[in-house]
Amino acid sequence: MNIYGSTISLLERGLNFSSAKGKAISQNIANVDTPNYKAKSVSFKELLHESSTSPIKAYRTNDLHIDFNSNVSQKSGFNSSDFRYRHNGNGVDMEKEQADLAANQIYYNALVDRLNGKFNTLQNVIKGGR
Repeated sequence: MNIYGSTISLLERGLNFSSAKGKAISQNIANVDTPNYKAKSVSFKELLHESSTSPIKAYRTNDLHIDFNSNVSQKSGFNSSDFRYRHNGNGVDMEKEQADLAANQIYYNALVDRLNGKFNTLQNVIKGGR
């Protein structure tokens, strides 16, 4: 029996996606001056497809332990190798990366707020509405 429905699981997947996207954006910003570096990105469609076809299983020492499923894999990104924005072959557009970083942060914060609301509702139910 799932007492909180699938909403928390979906929010978790959204947070995993946002985290992976934030890592890719951070790598792009860190390598803005690296010659021949190609900007990386994370595709939600590709990430969703990978999570449904090959979940990662963890070793459990007891059957009562909660099963571990990771929906984010290391190969969920792609390179934009066709784009070069600088004469040294670098494919990072700093303005785009900063805009993407801001949008991703807003998305992440919205998911965290929604998850907090779900947990507050559960806590209120457990306390009996007090």
